[in-house]
Amino acid sequence: MINIAEIKQKKSIQELLEFGIINIDKSSGPSSFNISDSVRKKLGLRKTSHFGTLDPKVTGVLPIALNRACKLTGFFIGEDKEYVGIMRIHEDVNLDKIKKAIKKEFLGKIKQTPPVKSRVKRQERQREIKKFEILEKEGKDILFQVECQGGTYIRKLIDDLGKTLGIGAHMLELRRVRAGIFLEDSKDYPSVNLYDFEKTVDEYKYGNEKLLRAMIIPGERIQELHQVVQIKEDNLKKILTGKPIYKKDLIKKSNLKQGEIISIFCREKLIGIYQVIDNDHVFAKAKFVLN
Repeated sequence: MINIAEIKQKKSIQELLEFGIINIDKSSGPSSFNISDSVRKKLGLRKTSHFGTLDPKVTGVLPIALNRACKLTGFFIGEDKEYVGIMRIHEDVNLDKIKKAIKKEFLGKIKQTPPVKSRVKRQERQREIKKFEILEKEGKDILFQVECQGGTYIRKLIDDLGKTLGIGAHMLELRRVRAGIFLEDSKDYPSVNLYDFEKTVDEYKYGNEKLLRAMIIPGERIQELHQVVQIKEDNLKKILTGKPIYKKDLIKKSNLKQGEIISIFCREKLIGIYQVIDNDHVFAKAKFVLN
């Protein structure tokens, strides 16, 4: 594993802004796009993108990629998510009945059709629910926690549960507490609300970059999702133009399987994200090169 803290320490604030991520704590009201665009304008960047849409009323973890880190969006966006929320059942029912329905119908791999208001095509798709727990019940209001595959619609999950119970249910509140490796209460990179983010950027514009440096997560953190493979420096110039990685470029032999997505590094420098080909002399081909 590459030492992300060391990489961050060596980078200038401009380098971090060029290939970094900020873990925003989204408030209720604005859309995910609005939050991303607000970060872009405040920092004066060329572009930003978010790692997974949250509905306007939903709060919580919304990682925002900065400039070239936007190329990493597709590699982060499908990761597991975790939510805490409140649902309201339309008729009071025994808690054991709800738990039994969840265990039988809403754990493991389920079929889900996106809601009518979603922007994606409304076709049935498979999603995995890894955890669906009832934390508290007060009358018809129920506090719950869900850990699921990226792309799961929690509002639809609650609606489907209400239909299965035959009593109806809807979501009152929802908060995302984890998006892949990004947490709301991470020790190193906790999520930050827009008010604190804007104060931090104002400090930076007045000459104090310390708070902003602390807030930015280096894009090299992608290595936590996709295994690191080290290459030699010999052929680096050609590789940085998008040429494939040959087996002779590897520092040591790899047993990775064909099709796997990997992070290619040359020492501490991220070269790009690659897919293992492993045929003849070619080891991997580029999906994204950070030249």
